[in-house]
Amino acid sequence: MGVVNVTPDSFSDGGRYLRAEDAVAHGLRLAEAGADVLDVGAETTRPGSAPVPAEEQLARLMPVIEGLRARTDVPLSVDTTLAAVAREALRAGVVLVNDISGFRFDPELPRVTAEAGAACCLMHIQGTPETMQLAPHYEDVVDEVLSFLEEGVARAVAAGIPRERVLVDPGIGFGKTLGHNLFLLRRLGELRVLGLPVLVGTSRKGFLGKLAGGRPVEQRLAATLGSVATVAAAGDADFVRVHDVAEARDALAVVDAVRGALEGGSLY
Repeated sequence: MGVVNVTPDSFSDGGRYLRAEDAVAHGLRLAEAGADVLDVGAETTRPGSAPVPAEEQLARLMPVIEGLRARTDVPLSVDTTLAAVAREALRAGVVLVNDISGFRFDPELPRVTAEAGAACCLMHIQGTPETMQLAPHYEDVVDEVLSFLEEGVARAVAAGIPRERVLVDPGIGFGKTLGHNLFLLRRLGELRVLGLPVLVGTSRKGFLGKLAGGRPVEQRLAATLGSVATVAAAGDADFVRVHDVAEARDALAVVDAVRGALEGGSLY
């Protein structure tokens, strides 16, 4: 999943693709690099960020979604928590709603998604983007993430979304300390109890900067690829959400080749 941020303040590339033509060109580059899905969002969810009204999200999003839909067949996802935003994006050809709140912030979003026949990705978050990193605390982070995701899946199914159209995301970095993130990644396979595809988004995140000695966001590619390769090698993720698609695909190609060799496949 390639990331297309149409925002002035995203932590990874804030403002770089705010103009619609720049965002479309970036999305097309990600598609050419091998993205299987393009995830388009118009609201930063970095720690401490405030909500963006639906009208402003739509003003940013719709020219980009329409431009991408006209120029690539790669499926599009909309990164939003608001039913009003998702409704218009789905009408324009988006096929997946990527909700960081796990269908918790807007009770209308599951119904809107179901009526469009779309898929959804439900992520775990503790608190809101404004508050999530103030003092994250868990008694058992894996159990609590699982319970949260189970509740989100139940909301999706109750609204009429077929269970086979639901993905889950543990929400790395969303209301979690460095230790929480590492523990979740180590035990990611436990999410398989849900019987659903798992998406993981570690790309360029702050915990990787800490692990790499305090590197700023623009210097976290190597750490990102290390995290992507780790979850792929363990077989614990079905999708990875990344900013650097070409490099991530190279890392995944190596992992797939090694896994194939270990499982008895022939490389000759």
